Amino acid sequence: MTMNNGMNISRRDAMGLAAAGGLVLGSPMHASAVKAGKAKAVIQIWMWGGPSHLDTFDPKPEAGVEYYGPYASPIETNVSGIRIGQKLPLLAKQADKYSIIRSMTHGINAHETASYVTQTGRPVGGDVYPCTGAVVSRFKGVDAGYTGLLPPYIVMTKPQGRFSESGFMGLRYKPFATGGKPSAPVFSVEGVIQQGITEARQKGRRELLSSLDTYGSKLEGNTQFNHMNLCKEQAYELILGDAGKVFDVKNEDPKLRERYGKSDFGASCLIARKLVEAGVPYVTINYQGWDTHKKHFDIMNNKLTEMDRGFSTLLDDLQQHGLLDSTIVWWGGEFGRSPKIQWEAPWNGGRSHYGKCFSHVIAGGGFQGGQVIGASNENGMEVADRPVYPWDLIGSIYEQLGIDPNAQLPHPQGLDVRVCPTEADGVTMGGRLREIMS
Repeated sequence: MTMNNGMNISRRDAMGLAAAGGLVLGSPMHASAVKAGKAKAVIQIWMWGGPSHLDTFDPKPEAGVEYYGPYASPIETNVSGIRIGQKLPLLAKQADKYSIIRSMTHGINAHETASYVTQTGRPVGGDVYPCTGAVVSRFKGVDAGYTGLLPPYIVMTKPQGRFSESGFMGLRYKPFATGGKPSAPVFSVEGVIQQGITEARQKGRRELLSSLDTYGSKLEGNTQFNHMNLCKEQAYELILGDAGKVFDVKNEDPKLRERYGKSDFGASCLIARKLVEAGVPYVTINYQGWDTHKKHFDIMNNKLTEMDRGFSTLLDDLQQHGLLDSTIVWWGGEFGRSPKIQWEAPWNGGRSHYGKCFSHVIAGGGFQGGQVIGASNENGMEVADRPVYPWDLIGSIYEQLGIDPNAQLPHPQGLDVRVCPTEADGVTMGGRLREIMS
């Protein structure tokens, strides 16, 4: 990595810089922009590719087989009157913890554009705005006194964007993407764990580097050197100390690991709980594999079971650790999938992109569970009641975090840009989720 001043630094040093506050400061943030919210952190389960609302949280068994396919038997949840898809029996037992938004809409069917709108809460056009994680990193991260060694915005395992997540705010607010395989015996987090290098060898390398550094002692008292030395020590704390062990699940209770599932998604959910427990304000699980144009149900038979285990256990585990009240769990993708199944070749039972009506799920952090917001029509093709736009949902999340939706974002040209758009910006508002905001 090259800093603006031409200095080359490693990814590990960059993590240290992020933890220490960085060499390049962001613009000043007014204290009134952040207040004590009900939530302290967000775990975003990003359903990359777009999950079907009919197969998950908005089943339509009366619509006909051309819509529900083999999933004709939705199941009752532990909340009277709420049914969800038949492949989600574990989540059905947790419905009192989450609320379902069945009227999400933006009308966009292209991955790139829909991802941008759903993650930023901004319509397309003009500047590239930062995504929700970057905004939270700004207002809950180093600019707000965050002192954790772990970066304030972490993605497992690949960035979910298709656009620059930090937008015009710059690289300072980009997520740290772990890379690696969370379910592997050793989760090789980029910049923290070097694959094939033992801890003993890492310690030996550190000792060797220290013994060869005869120049450093001559710079003691130099402000920039002291700062870089602090960053180095913090980077080593991530590599060899307790901070980096948050990514290690092998010492967790085997029964808990089994409940989460031994998949990458299950391990990611467990690590996400550990990260927010360690104080990280924003964690994204980039859950890929939901862009099912062909043989949709063959894929869903396995994928939904995997999701059911990981997501349901995460909710229960957060509650058991006393974290659900302070942690927002946000599940959803860039859009849904077409309610009417494409049985013809070459799709052979696929579902295509569908942005007119889809579902998201929200839990914890002051959001009430056991509720349904909005409704789709009889076959899931249209929003029938209470449309919710991405900016409505994201604005509600900011409020629960104590972030003022009218706070100013740092713009490179000094423009007056606010956290959330309003009708004055030309967007149609469905309104904040007051029905479930306590």
